[in-house]
Amino acid sequence: MSGLPILTEPREGVPPVVNSPEGLSRTCQALSNGHGPVAIDTERAHGFRYSPRACLIQLRREGSGTHLVDPLAFSGNTDLKPLAEALAGTQWILHAAIQDMPCLAMSDLRPDDLFDTELAGRLLNLPRVGLGPMIEHYCGVTLLKEHSASDWSRRPLPQDCLVYAALDVELLTDLRDKTLNDLCAARKEQWARQEFAHLVEVAANLPSKEPGVDPKRWRKISHMGDIRSRAGLQLAHDLWLARENLAHDLDIAPGRLLRDEALVTAARHCDRTVNVDVEAVLAIKGFHRGQAKKYRPIWVEAINHARGVPPKKYPPFRELFSTIPSPRSWERHHPEEATRWAAVKPAVNNVAADRDVPPENLCAPAWLKQFAWQPPEDYSVEGIDAFLADLGARPWQREILAGPLSKVMATL
Repeated sequence: MSGLPILTEPREGVPPVVNSPEGLSRTCQALSNGHGPVAIDTERAHGFRYSPRACLIQLRREGSGTHLVDPLAFSGNTDLKPLAEALAGTQWILHAAIQDMPCLAMSDLRPDDLFDTELAGRLLNLPRVGLGPMIEHYCGVTLLKEHSASDWSRRPLPQDCLVYAALDVELLTDLRDKTLNDLCAARKEQWARQEFAHLVEVAANLPSKEPGVDPKRWRKISHMGDIRSRAGLQLAHDLWLARENLAHDLDIAPGRLLRDEALVTAARHCDRTVNVDVEAVLAIKGFHRGQAKKYRPIWVEAINHARGVPPKKYPPFRELFSTIPSPRSWERHHPEEATRWAAVKPAVNNVAADRDVPPENLCAPAWLKQFAWQPPEDYSVEGIDAFLADLGARPWQREILAGPLSKVMATL
């Protein structure tokens, strides 16, 4: 504990949950009658539901108060159109906007202007940029975060969850004002404005439709490195895909059906071919407990499918379509690229330190990797500026980076 006072109740109390057209109409009118930017946050049911949709949308505006909108009570995206209209032309205050924007877009809610307090903290090079630490730093109170991992899809939501949700937007406007003052004092306001404008562009292109199953994500199974055979990869793939499709259809978090460790344990039973005994796999801890036991036929079908795949069609250990390998392997296999990496990475780090900004916010790791792997033919400041622009770098980043990178490349 920080020793600071704990914020336990919203200043106007906890508002009722908005879950009807009539309630939404009143909320929209109140927001329209308010003034200044609108603080917005969302709660999702990570770890409980497959869907990444918002389960609660919190809004607060001066002169309007706090509003808790239940998007699950509205059947279609168009049902929240009045809210989108009420927010049109306002500045949204979000903390870590990139996390909230996708689920807001699924309700057809997209900002015309925004201020991201977490990103402001990063540009100010604060040591801790979570909402709690930043509220402590700027507002002198502590926010309790014990409900961040709650099941926000359950109804009705407990009162303590509603208190928690309302408090998440209670001080966002104050936080925005104070970080803006610091950005101006540090001469970083224009950096922030360019970053925020970029986020607005990102939000405009986010889909309204929920994402389906991404078949490429199977390689993100935890502890994939423990699988020692391509046959094991095949079994892990088929079990993962069966679990993912089932989780999608049931709207249940995949790990609640079958944990990754069970998939990996099953895959390690494979040698050169998927010749595992079905019953032996199903006897593995995780396959015969809880939800997993209920869907035994699904796992059997996936195992049998893997058993029928010819070995020559098993997945490779590494994705063949991967574009740029990890820089850790460059020294051995790509010495020229490794030399560039060893020069440009410290250069960017030094410039970031001079400008008092995290290196990853000055130059996205993917940009730096691309630059070292396949730099522009034109090493002039203008050539590198154009190269960074094509990668998506904002003007403030290019202005700072183009000169130093041009000097580095001239020495290689």
